[in-house]
Amino acid sequence: MGYYIMKFFSWLACRFSMESCNSFGKVLGKLTWAVVPKKRKFMAYDNIIRCLGVDAGEAERIAKASWVQFGPMLMEVLRYPELIKGDYIKKYVTIDGLEYLQKAIDKKQGAVIATSHSDSWELMGAALAQYGVPLVGVAKKQKDSAMDRFINEYRTMVGMHITYTSGVREMFKMIKEGWMIGLITDQDPTLQDGVIIDFFNRRTNCFTGPATIARSQKAPLFHGQIIHRPDGGHHITIYPPIFVDQTKDKKEDIKKATQQVANLLENHIRKYPEDWFWLHDRWKSVREIGQD
Repeated sequence: MGYYIMKFFSWLACRFSMESCNSFGKVLGKLTWAVVPKKRKFMAYDNIIRCLGVDAGEAERIAKASWVQFGPMLMEVLRYPELIKGDYIKKYVTIDGLEYLQKAIDKKQGAVIATSHSDSWELMGAALAQYGVPLVGVAKKQKDSAMDRFINEYRTMVGMHITYTSGVREMFKMIKEGWMIGLITDQDPTLQDGVIIDFFNRRTNCFTGPATIARSQKAPLFHGQIIHRPDGGHHITIYPPIFVDQTKDKKEDIKKATQQVANLLENHIRKYPEDWFWLHDRWKSVREIGQD
């Protein structure tokens, strides 16, 4: 039943303009901010103050803005059937650095694209696929089967191939075939799946998946981000490739590349702090082991 409800909302959203849907999405985001647990809000405020050095009022503003963007992002996903018509998505989402990806595509070389929970990250995958990037979106399986069916159907609709985080063998197979593996890498993984690096001058546990896959396949590792444009659209930046070292010290090679990606992400967040999702407990692991 939930699947058909989402399909109805999608049909309804497609009856309105993107501008109207974005306005409604912002209202929805502001309304739902009221039900976010206070504990989660205060955790976000504290991290913003510690990372950016702002006062409490500014921290609250940034945290709220980072939550509110969920509303417009939801509306964009609901409007995928309209966004993929003609060249609309290429006008709505522009890209710098596409030539870096195109060079790998021309060589029929697989790659890894590491990004974050910033701005409309769902739209970023859709846009890259619509620009011709052979993209594998690595998704976490939703607990709600209806929502899982809906979101993956829409991700596939825009041209992505979807695999779950458990599909490591499929990722390795497809990268060898020239696909680009898209990974969202900014959350706190288990200590087993991460490495302790520096992030905002704090010890931070970081996911090593992108660097590990890139090193194993001798593939380029790209960092990409999406931001809001003043006119209501979005802009993607793809940074020059990182080539993971191939020394005898595998762990150090992976750590070095992971730190490079984290540095790019940190610089991005400092420029666009409202876009990053601060309400995730990013420093949980290091706090638990007493290193934060």
